[in-house]
Amino acid sequence: MPSPSFQGIIPPVPTIVDDTGALDRPGMGRLLDHLIAAGVDGVLILGSGGEFCHMPASLRREVAAFCIGHVAGRTKVLVGIGAPGTLETVEFGRHAQDAGADAVLVINPYYAHLSEANLFLHYQQVARALDLPVLLYNFPALTGQDVGPELALRLTRACDNIVGIKDTIDVVAHTRRLILEVKGHRPDFAVIAGYDEHLLNTLALGGDGGIPATANFAPQLACGLYRAFRDGDFPTAFAAHRAIAALAPIYEIETPFFAVIKEAIRRTGLDISGAVLPPARPLTPELAARVGEVLKAAGIA
Repeated sequence: MPSPSFQGIIPPVPTIVDDTGALDRPGMGRLLDHLIAAGVDGVLILGSGGEFCHMPASLRREVAAFCIGHVAGRTKVLVGIGAPGTLETVEFGRHAQDAGADAVLVINPYYAHLSEANLFLHYQQVARALDLPVLLYNFPALTGQDVGPELALRLTRACDNIVGIKDTIDVVAHTRRLILEVKGHRPDFAVIAGYDEHLLNTLALGGDGGIPATANFAPQLACGLYRAFRDGDFPTAFAAHRAIAALAPIYEIETPFFAVIKEAIRRTGLDISGAVLPPARPLTPELAARVGEVLKAAGIA
């Protein structure tokens, strides 16, 4: 029985920029090298935590091409290509494909709600336009629309290169249905947790891994949990789960959390810029101090 091609811990890597908003290539390279050395199973470029939503198209293409080239095959590279329209999504997908990405992650179109028929056609057109694996990205809290198990199942039946989903939803039953119903049809379909706190229960239900932002500054926790679970060392997995749960308040410090994750990376020892793209803003000293407090309470720094 085939297993999913995408498993384990795949951090949604922040995009490191300088104070002018330009890609900070040395800093971006240091972060990628750090994550690869930590043993992650892949990296997600231009996911939600990568600030793609605040980027011009030219910067998105530059970031994708640089990261794929810098990783140079040392781990898998997934590239987020989501956009409000199908044509632009396909354009980003073809660029990622030509640059050498291992897969693309596609958030459903945002702003205009789509009928399920139109949403199906969007994903079908994107998948059929590309010659590389496509992972669905469900984040209804941000897009306002759910990519449910029925739609995911229809898409896997229609498109062989739709190979998985990042399920960023705080409803365990949703993820459970994806695992039972979609993986029941396609055992090689990867169901990956989007929320850090759902990594363990996703694995326990038969899912395949997680895309947790905390893995950018504490990769030892998520990677340790995944490996311990895989090896049947459940006490170690449970301890890592509790440590990850202790980090959950970090997401409440600022909205969006882009600068928070960068500050946590800096406070755990990696020299990167903390700059973010507008309309997000750098953290105030007070908010930066709160990041330190959460890390300290969780035993990370």
